[in-house]
Amino acid sequence: MARTEDPRTAPPVRWGILGAGYIAAEFASAVNQHTRSQLVAVGSRHRDRATRFATAHGIPTTHTGYRQLVEDPQVDVVYIATPHSEHREHALLAIKAGKHVLVEKAFTRNVGEAEEIFAAAREAGVFVMEAMWTRFLPHVAALHQVIEAGEIGDIVQLSADHGQWFPFDAAGRLFNPELAGGALLDLGVYPVAWAHDFLGVPDEVHAFGSLTETGVDGQVSIGLKYGDRVHATLSTTLWSKTPTTASISGTEGSIEVAGEFYRPTSFRVTRRDGRVWTFDQPSRNGLQYEAAEVARRVVAGDVESPRQTWEHTLDVLRTMDDVRRQVGVVYPGE
Repeated sequence: MARTEDPRTAPPVRWGILGAGYIAAEFASAVNQHTRSQLVAVGSRHRDRATRFATAHGIPTTHTGYRQLVEDPQVDVVYIATPHSEHREHALLAIKAGKHVLVEKAFTRNVGEAEEIFAAAREAGVFVMEAMWTRFLPHVAALHQVIEAGEIGDIVQLSADHGQWFPFDAAGRLFNPELAGGALLDLGVYPVAWAHDFLGVPDEVHAFGSLTETGVDGQVSIGLKYGDRVHATLSTTLWSKTPTTASISGTEGSIEVAGEFYRPTSFRVTRRDGRVWTFDQPSRNGLQYEAAEVARRVVAGDVESPRQTWEHTLDVLRTMDDVRRQVGVVYPGE
């Protein structure tokens, strides 16, 4: 069975953390505990927040503001962990400073903003990747091996859901259109990227949704069609903690991926001939795998990862742009 390379075997790089919220803390812990890389600086608009973050994660340098962070000569790679609405601005700021960049998912609000970032990165010759960490996890590598070996035959159906319950907060990141809120960009990006990883670009996209009081998507259901008979059904919501499971079914069997499918987890293969077996390779955190991929590619002189290419990011954003168009969500300034 496939084994993902140990993140500790990746060469060390020096990270700067741009933004000091929850996901930045998760990433910092993963880098510190499971890689040989260093966290050398953190930047936040709020001095106290940067100081608390630095103390919690053993980071020697703090910056109030983001320009100072990206221009810090200690920093090799900038990890951008601000709201979706800020990703374009902050990625371009880091690229202009000559830094390699890892940008939290969803990469940008829309495909046009992503194309602008990739064009700047191409001109500057720096590495850029969307932080779609699921693609680098052990169980996903194993899933690809199982499917490529023909264990479930030809795929005919795929499903995935990602729902979490959040209290309504009109000014909060998840509900505020100014911050590109909504279920799709924050949670639904996982099911959409999951379908893309195993099935590629859909021929048809069908979606319907329900909006929050603030006009962002509170819940979305998506149907994707590939060719004559392959379907994907995806769902996301801000209003319920759903099972967050996934399945892939083929002509010779099916795979059930335990929740939460986008984190390190297990899966069960059930073949049509009656054979059943499971894969279970638990791993703490999981963000270390994407951090290790970035380190390997940066040291190798690459500008993108073959596992999460720029085109992969654009493909997923094109699908999500189509979904938002059908659901009726437009962000200010688009």
